[in-house]
Formats: sequence, C-alpha cells, structure tokens
Amino acid sequence: METVIKALADNKISDVISFTPKKLLSVKYNGVELNINDRLTPTFVQNKPEVSWEANNDELYTLILDDPDAPTRSDPKFGQWKHWLVTNIKGNDISTGQELAKYIGSGPPPKTGLHRYIFILCKQPGNQNIEFKGEHILPLTGELRNNWNAATFIKKWNLEPEAINFFQSEFDDYVPQLYVKLGESQDKPVEIK
Repeated sequence: METVIKALADNKISDVISFTPKKLLSVKYNGVELNINDRLTPTFVQNKPEVSWEANNDELYTLILDDPDAPTRSDPKFGQWKHWLVTNIKGNDISTGQELAKYIGSGPPPKTGLHRYIFILCKQPGNQNIEFKGEHILPLTGELRNNWNAATFIKKWNLEPEAINFFQSEFDDYVPQLYVKLGESQDKPVEIK
C-alpha cells in the first residue's frame, strides 16, 4: 500500500478524497489490469472496465468514477465530473447494482493536458439498500455530471471508502466521437423520489 499512497500523494488525489484507502481496487480494461497512475487513452477506456474486490455476498457497495480536472487540472471550474456511479452492489457483482450514472470513459478536451480518473469503492452502511432520494439517474449524457463532489456524496450517504485506483488520460482522436455520442442522447436525467 505504500506505493499506492505515494502515487496518490504525488498526484494530489487528496484534493478529491480525504481518506487513506485500505486497498487497491482491481480494474481491468480490455482484460489488461490497471496499475495505479497508468496513462490510458480515451480510445482504450471507452468501454466499461471489469472491476473486482473481495467481498461477502451480504455486503453492499457503491462504486464511483470521477474526473476532478474538468476542464483542466489547473482550472477545475467544471470538476469534479461524474463518469460512473453504481450503487447497491451486492458483494462484488456490479451487475446487481443500480447504475445512477451510466459509464462514460475519459474524454478530456484538446490541449487540456492529463486528467485524473479516480475509482473509489465504498461500503454501504448496515448492508442495507439505499434509495438515494434526491439523486438523479443519469443516462449516456453530459447533463448533471459536472461540479459534482465525490467526498460530499460519500459523506451525505454515510459511505465508508474501502478501495481506490486511478489512471490519467488526455485527448485523443476518439474524444470527438464520444462528444457526438453524448450530444445525440435523447434521454434525460430522472430524479429519484
């Protein structure tokens, strides 16, 4: 864990999280294991990764993927940007969870440098489903994803951070295609009541 903590410190991840992670979260893109602080292209991360962790089947988890560097690391006026949010995950089977924000891979604008993409796994209190009333279910759209705060969300819902991983990414030729896809979506966010 010393290497993980050093990578987090070197990349100022403390501006996003205020906890010391207990474990490194296992994340695989296209069957390739993510090493903390890898540099991955938007093309490579355009599809949902496989994420795994040790868990009992009666435990419930929330998984967050967050970009704190929108539009740039030096001027994050639109960050944090919510890339993926899955709640009420039974054990370590993501397919059992409720996707509050559909997965969107990295898509940093041109000439904005490297962005950090941070996975945070949290244990839910009391192994109980949470309704997340007042939150929104976000389809494949950019609407309501910017100026989000992972630490505030974690605190609001009494989640216990367990594991973390992150990578860095910068603009490539796939990003304009991603923007078109996001712009074509007719689906709108739905508030959980």
